[in-house]
This record gives sequence, C-alpha cells and structure tokens, in this order.
Amino acid sequence: MSEQAIYDVFVIGGGINGCGIARDAVGRGYSVALAEMNDFASGTSSGSTKLIHGGLRYLEHYEFRLVREALMEREVLWAMAPHVIWPMRFVLPYHKGGLRPAWLIRLGLFLYDHIGGRKLLPATATLDMNRDPAGKPLKRLFNKAFEYSDGWVNDARLVVLNARDAADRGAVIMARTRVVSARRDGALWIIETENQENGERKTLKARMLINAAGPWVDAVLSGALGKNDVHNVRLVQGSHIVVKKKFDDPRAYFFQNPDGRIMFAIPYEEDFTLIGTTDRDYKGNPADVRISDAEVDYLCKAASEYFLEPVTKGDIVWTYSAVRPLYDDGASKAQEATRDYVLRIEGDTGSAPLLNVFGGKLTTYRRLGESALEKIGEAIGVKGSKWTAGSRLPGGDFPAQGYADEVARLHKQYPFLAPQHARRLVRLYGTRAAALLGSASNEAGLGHHFGADLYEAEVKWLITQEWARHAEDVLWRRTKLGLKLTPGEAAALEEYMRGAANAAA
Repeated sequence: MSEQAIYDVFVIGGGINGCGIARDAVGRGYSVALAEMNDFASGTSSGSTKLIHGGLRYLEHYEFRLVREALMEREVLWAMAPHVIWPMRFVLPYHKGGLRPAWLIRLGLFLYDHIGGRKLLPATATLDMNRDPAGKPLKRLFNKAFEYSDGWVNDARLVVLNARDAADRGAVIMARTRVVSARRDGALWIIETENQENGERKTLKARMLINAAGPWVDAVLSGALGKNDVHNVRLVQGSHIVVKKKFDDPRAYFFQNPDGRIMFAIPYEEDFTLIGTTDRDYKGNPADVRISDAEVDYLCKAASEYFLEPVTKGDIVWTYSAVRPLYDDGASKAQEATRDYVLRIEGDTGSAPLLNVFGGKLTTYRRLGESALEKIGEAIGVKGSKWTAGSRLPGGDFPAQGYADEVARLHKQYPFLAPQHARRLVRLYGTRAAALLGSASNEAGLGHHFGADLYEAEVKWLITQEWARHAEDVLWRRTKLGLKLTPGEAAALEEYMRGAANAAA
C-alpha cells in the first residue's frame, strides 16, 4: 500500500496486544499498519514469567471471568502454536498452617479443572512428597502437594510470529518506527512516523487509531496525541532471575511465600531454572526498568526457603525485568491490581475514532484482539468474522502433541544436526525450521558459526523474516542463546549484523 493510501487501522505498539490486534484485523480484510518504536516484544511482552495460565491466584481476587477466559485459551493457543507453547505441570507444595487452607486450594483447582473446557491437559492430582520425585529438591517441609496443568510460552516468539503472520496477510509492519504525532482531520487520523535508525519521516493516514503501547499507553496519549493529565495505567515491576539448574524434574514449582506473594521456579532452556516474579509499583521510565538489589535478595531468599540447595547471587546467570501496564483500578497492593484488560473508545460522531488498550496478559491476548475487533467494527464498519481460534501461527502447522514427531522429522531430513540443536530449532521455528536450514547437508552448509549452535543460516533468517537488526534481538528475544554465547561472540554477532544491515540499506 502506498504512503498516500488510507489505512483502515493504524496500530501503535509491537507487543503482544498490538501484534495480535493487527493480525486479527488484517485477517478480516481491514487494511492495517503497525508501528513499534523499538524491536518487537522489547518491553513487557518479553519480560513475563512466560506462562499460558488461568491465573490460579486471581481467583482470590474474584476475577472469575478473567480466569475462565484464560483457562479456555490455554488449549486454543497450544493448538495455534505448539512449537512455542506447550503444557507444563506445576507442583504446589502444601503444609498445615500454611497461608491458604487445603479446602481453598482444592476449590481453586476444582474450578481450574472444570470451568475452562480442558480436553488435552491432564487433571489435578495430589502428591505424596515423601515418595514423589518432586519432593527431592525441596526441604523436608512438605508431606503433600497439589499438581495441576498450565502452559509455558516463549513470549517474545509468540509476539514476532503474530507480527510475521500479520505481514504475510498484507499488514504493513514497521519495527523501530516511532509515532511522532497523531492528529484528527475530520474522519481521518494524520500520523507522522520516524524511523529510529535512519531518521526518515513519513506521514500516513488511517480511519482508526489503536493505542496498544503497553507501559507507554499514557505516554502516547500525552505525547503524540497531545492530551493533558493522563493517568490510566498502574505500572507494576516484575523481575526474574535465571540460575544454574536447581532440579532435573520437568515440572515447575508454585511456592506460596509468607508475605502472601507467590513465586514460580520453572525449568528453563534445558540447562537453567527461572525464578520469579516480584510485584512492586514502578514510577520511572519503563525503558529504564532493571532488577533492584532488593528484588535479587528477595528472590534468592524466598527460593532458598524451599530448596535444599540454597539459591545465591553466585548462581545467577541472567536477570530480566519488565513493567506490567495494569489498568489502574485503585487496588491498594501491586499484586492485587487487576490483570484484566480494558478497551476504551474515544471520538465524537464524525471524528476519527481512537481505541486505547489498557492492561491484559499474554494468555488472553487473542481474546483481547477479538474484543478490539468488535470495537473496530462498531466504529468503522464490520469486515469479516472471528477466525483466529482455529488458526495456526507460522511454523505451528503440526498437531498440538506432535512436537517430538516434528523433531524426529527434522533430524531425519538433516541428520548432521545435534539432537539439542534439532529440538531448539523446532521449538523456535516449528515446520519452518527446514526452510531456514535450506539445502545444507552438513554444519559447514549453515555458514559462519557464531557460538553455541547459532549459525549464519539462522541469523540470516531472523534478519530477512523476523526484523532482527542487532545481536540483542537475536540473542535475547528471537532466541535465548545470550545465555550461552560469550561476550566476545556476542560482539562478533553484532558486527556481522551491522554489516548485514548496511548491505541491505
């Protein structure tokens, strides 16, 4: 579509909500453009605990609609993207006199099993922690535990796959493009953008504007849209630590801390354990969020209350923090603020409509997209019907329980791949891993080796197919190989990518 054309929908924000809305809209026949000021999923959407879950703890705050919707989405999303989403069992240790009585936990897990349309995920079970392997890494505090099902997601990849699919369906997807200003001109929006890498400015027009900027949603309203006294979201910082593997069991742990907060310890990237999250109000620029010393101490101390082998600062190989843009419902504690989403339309009759997206969570992004499309239809006319529930994201066109078969198929086609390499490629790219590997018949055919099992063929794919421009994009969002490459190897990758970007310019 030319620069002078008028888009139906212009989306600000390349996190999970923005990319999900853009994909749904273009799939219904709307013309769509999306601008993300940095890299996709560079904010909140890559800083989650990486769960597709109903939100067991939200039942305590009576958020039954949110929990039911999220529970129903678990198997829908698993079927959409079985390469980047998969089931995980969670062990919730219990002892008498704990924070929550057994009857309350059982009630919550009963609801978990029965209100979400569970079909493939296994049901809740009760464990004898003196006999079950799940008890081995823990202190002898617990005789019993409850085990239930939820899902794991590679969050940043979920975002970029939505962006890729939206582009494949005809959306104009612009990374590293900031919206400088947006103003109404009657029934149209006049939007000025600036490319963050070369400074190029463009003016585009759209019938409707979607503000899905996550933690920056209020900043967009007060900046690009020129509104005053804006306060819609409550910024809550969540931080995580990644440590050397603390247990071999494939299950994750759900711990209830004495201060009333909860914490997860989750198998991560085969060789590590992910521990988090924290919940505390955040007042600064979301771009500057970093884990604090107090949060590091809290997570290490809290995890050490449960594990036989203490978690120390020396175990930490990586930390990450993100700011969750929760709708400000006036809750007194950060962990009590609603995780539900709120969609608000602005615009008088005859003037170009604006839809602001507040809150939300990874698990409900697709349903949020459908709700947003209802608002879009009401504002500028309905096109198409709901379609995403039965769709597949790029590379996800294999059965929900077919990951092992897909790995075997790839390994048969490319027998030179190490087993772990084949597993990783299918986890990231699914059925598109073969397109990435191309005609390679040995490791040399994959091009330059950057470290770990990262080769030039994969980097080129990420540059041409997934908007990667810097080593950070590859190492910490498209893959998590930043955990395995040395600083020198990462610097060499950055130099290569800078040259590739210059050659493409």
